[in-house]
Amino acid sequence: MFTPEVKDRLFNNYQRFKVVSPQNRIAKKMKSLWRSLFLVPQLKRHEIELFHGLSNELPKGIHKSEIPSVVTIHDLIFMRYPEFYKPIDRKIYFKKVKYACHSADKVIAISKQTKHDIETFFHVPPSKVELIYQPVSQVFFEKQNVNELLKKYQLPEKFILSVGTLEPRKNQLALLQALHLGEINTTVVFVGKQTTSYMAEMKRFIEENEMENQVKFLSNIPEADLAALYQAAIFSIYISVFEGFGLPVIESMACGCPVVTSSVSVLPETAGDAAVLCNPAKVEEIAQKVLLLLENEEFRNIIIEKGTQRANLFHPENYAQKLISLYTEILNRKHA
Repeated sequence: MFTPEVKDRLFNNYQRFKVVSPQNRIAKKMKSLWRSLFLVPQLKRHEIELFHGLSNELPKGIHKSEIPSVVTIHDLIFMRYPEFYKPIDRKIYFKKVKYACHSADKVIAISKQTKHDIETFFHVPPSKVELIYQPVSQVFFEKQNVNELLKKYQLPEKFILSVGTLEPRKNQLALLQALHLGEINTTVVFVGKQTTSYMAEMKRFIEENEMENQVKFLSNIPEADLAALYQAAIFSIYISVFEGFGLPVIESMACGCPVVTSSVSVLPETAGDAAVLCNPAKVEEIAQKVLLLLENEEFRNIIIEKGTQRANLFHPENYAQKLISLYTEILNRKHA
C-alpha cells in the first residue's frame, strides 16, 4: 500500500499490509507530488507485479515501467461542471486523468455514466473500460447501537438525515427550502464537511426562517456512528445535482433506511427502483416526497425492503471478487 498518509481509522487491519510512505521531510510536505511523480522507483524497488491507482490517477512514468496498472475513475465532474472548480485545478485534473486513462491496462468506471464520460471525453476504447460498481463499507450492513448514538449527539427520536459535503452541487439548501415551503417541522441532521460560503448561505436561510431549533450539523464522525445515524433516521435524502456514483444512497439502503434522491445524473442508476426520486431543482416536488415518506409508514417499509435487496449488490465481498477477477485477467495476459 503506497500512501503519503496513513489514516488508521479508515480500517483496522493495516498490520496485514506492507505500507510505504514518504520518508524525507520534503516528500512528506509535498504529498500529492510524491504520489504523482516519485512513486515508480518505489514500485520497482518493491517488485510490484500490478499497481492499482484508486482515485483518478497513476504515477508519472508507469507506462514505461513494464508494471501493469489499473486506475479507478470515480467521476469527471470537473469537466461536466467546470464552474465548481478553479481553472488551475481543472487543468491539473485533466492532465492526471488523461495520462491515467491512456497509460493503464484497464480503467475501472464506478458507474455507466462515468464509463460513458471516460470514453467520450478521453476517447478511451470501450473494451478498455471495466464497469465495477463501488462498494459500501461492511459497517453499514451491521446493526449499530442507535440508543447510544441518540444520547451521544443529543438527537431526537425522529429526524431526517442528509449526508454529504455541504456545497452547492450537493444541494442541501433546497432541502431547507422544501421543509420551509411544506411547513415541515421534523428535525434535519446534516452530516458532512462544511464549505465556508455555502454554509453561510444555509445559515442565513435558517436564521431568516427561524429554523435554528430544527437543524443540526455534524462532521468528522466515525463510520460506525454514521451507520447508526442512518439506522435511526426516518429516512435519508440525497438530492445532489451531479454525482459520479452517490455512495450515501447505497449506505442508506444497506442500513435499512429509506432514501430520497435525485432523478438526474447517475443517481437513478445507483438507486434502481429502490428509492424515491425527485427533481433536485424543484423545491415543491422535494417537499411532496419528504411528506410522502414522513406520513406513509407502509410505503416507507416497501422502500426499505427494496433498498435492502439492492444494497447486497454493493457488498464489499462482491466488489473484492470482481477486482480479483480483473487483476487475474491482467496478470495472465502479461505472463501469457
